[in-house]
Amino acid sequence: MVPITAFSLSWVHSVEKIEWREDWAVTPAGLELKIARVKGSGSGMEPGEGAVFEGGWWRWTPRVPPLPAIRLAASGMTPSGWTLCHDGGCMTLGETAGSDATLYSCVTPDTGRTTGHTTP
Repeated sequence: MVPITAFSLSWVHSVEKIEWREDWAVTPAGLELKIARVKGSGSGMEPGEGAVFEGGWWRWTPRVPPLPAIRLAASGMTPSGWTLCHDGGCMTLGETAGSDATLYSCVTPDTGRTTGHTTP
């Protein structure tokens, strides 16, 4: 369990070798995608609607509802795993094929606070 209320998730696309980053909030409604960024474009890596180009990145605000969970599949075809960063530091998930991880929000029983949680 990782006691966080926000995190970023980044990875490198398996074919295009382009970095993708997303900023997420952990809320009682679930995991909310706030901002997405991509370093370039290519097959399956097109910037989203309303994207603006800033500092070498395409950035936009995706319009998706909160998710109960995010499953990070580890195909082994990417040059690295998923990098999850938060105020306390960063960790790599799914670095080897088959080491999938699932992210979800949960409420801490003793405090009632919503926090992030990851399971390998």
